[in-house]
Amino acid sequence: MTTSRETRDYQAADAAHHIHAFVDQKALNDEGPRVMVRGDRLHLWDNDGRRYLDGMSGLWCTNLGYGRKDLNAAASRQLEQLPYYNMFFHTTHPQVIELSELLFSLLPGHYSHAIYTNSGSEANEVLIRTVRRYWQVLGKPEKKIMIGRWNGYHGSTLAATALGGMKFMHEMGGMIPDIAHIDEPYFFAHEGNLTPAEFGLRAAQQLESKILELGADKVAGFIAEPFQGAGGMIFPPESYWPEIQRICRKYDVLLCADEVIGGFGRTGEWFAHEYFGFEPDTLSIAKGLTSGYIPMGGLILSKKMADVLVEQGGVFAHGLTYSGHPVAAAVAIANLKALRDEGVVTRVKDDIGPYLQQCLREVFGNHPLVGDIQGTGMVAALQLAEDKATRKRFANENDIAWRCRTIGFEEGVIIRSTLGRMIMAPALIASREEIDELVGKTLKALDRTAQEYGRL
Repeated sequence: MTTSRETRDYQAADAAHHIHAFVDQKALNDEGPRVMVRGDRLHLWDNDGRRYLDGMSGLWCTNLGYGRKDLNAAASRQLEQLPYYNMFFHTTHPQVIELSELLFSLLPGHYSHAIYTNSGSEANEVLIRTVRRYWQVLGKPEKKIMIGRWNGYHGSTLAATALGGMKFMHEMGGMIPDIAHIDEPYFFAHEGNLTPAEFGLRAAQQLESKILELGADKVAGFIAEPFQGAGGMIFPPESYWPEIQRICRKYDVLLCADEVIGGFGRTGEWFAHEYFGFEPDTLSIAKGLTSGYIPMGGLILSKKMADVLVEQGGVFAHGLTYSGHPVAAAVAIANLKALRDEGVVTRVKDDIGPYLQQCLREVFGNHPLVGDIQGTGMVAALQLAEDKATRKRFANENDIAWRCRTIGFEEGVIIRSTLGRMIMAPALIASREEIDELVGKTLKALDRTAQEYGRL
C-alpha cells in the first residue's frame, strides 16, 4: 500500500519537525524512519508496501491487534455524543463510571478506587504524590522515600525516570530527592553459584537492607514491575516476590506494582502480579487498558489506601485535564469487554500462550546465540550468550542484539533488543499461524546474525 506522498518526502518532513524517542536523531535523519501507514491484526504495512509481523504489539499496547472495528465504533459514538468533559467542578460522566465498574469487576477484590491518567508515566507521577499523601494523612509525613530497582522502567517524565533505574536516563535529566534503588533480580547476569531460588531470596533481601539503611520510618513504598519490561523482559525467580511482600509488610512499606506492560492478559492472568502470586497496594496501568487505540492510564488503589484518602484526607490537590476522558473511557470499555467476552485472556493462559512458549523453547533451545529463554503467556525474551553453561554473556551483546533486531526488520518481523536480550510480546489474539510466522522470521534473523558473527 502507498499513499499520495513519497516516503522520502515524509522522511524529510519528519526530520524537519520531530525528535523521536530513545534514538540518535541525527543518525535517524540520515537513515530515514519507516513510515507506517496501515495495520490489521498482527501485521503492519509501511508507505512502500512492505509488510511486517508486529512481534511487540506496538509498545506492548495492541493486545487486541490492529483494525478492531468495535473499538473504532466506540470512539466514534462517543465523539458524537460527548467528545470531552472533565472530572473537575464536581462533575463526572457515564463512561468513566461504567469503565470503573467494569475494571473493578476484573480486579481482585481488595482494590476499590482509580485515579485516571493519560499514560503509564503519568500514572507513576501520580503514584509518588498519592503514596506520600497517604502517609501524611496517617500522621507520618516523614515516610516519603520511594525505592525502585536498577534497570527498572516506569516512564520517561522526570519523576518516573527517577523511580526507574536506568542510569543513562538519570544522567540526561537529573534525579529528584527521596528516591533509592536496589539491584534487579536478573539471575542470568549474576556471577556466582547460587541456585535461582537462592538468588531470588538474596535479591529480595536487598530491599530489607535498604529499608534498614534508610530507616523504615522514612520509606513510603517499593515500586517494581512484576517482570521487567523495557529492561529486557526479565522474569525473577519464584522465590523473589513472596519475600518482597513479606519485607514490605514487616516494615509497613507500601508495595506498588507497575502493571503498565504486564496488565490486561499479557501473562495469561488479567494482571501480572496474579501470575506471580503477590498482592500489591497499588497498580499502575495503561497500554493494554485501551489496546493502545487511544491514550489512557491510571493508578489503582487498594481499599486500605482509598479509605484513608477519602474518609480522612480532605482535599487531595491533584488533577489532569484529560483524566477519565470520555472517548478514552468508551474505548477502554469496548476493549475490556472484548478481552473478557471473547475469552482472550483465558486463551492466552490455556492455548496460544503455551504454544508460543513451547515453540520458542523447541526452536531456540539449542541455538548458538541463545543462552536462556524466559517468558510466559504472550511475553518472552531470548537471552544471548557466548557460553550457555557458564552464563557468559557476549562483551558486545548490545551490538549483536541491535544487529539481530535490524535484520528482523529486513525479514519482516518487529522484535526488540534490550541489552543482550531479544524480546517479543505479540498481540494476545494471535493465531498459531501468526505465531509460526513470528518464530520463523525471528529464527531467520538469529541465524543471519549468528553467521555474521561467526557463530553458525
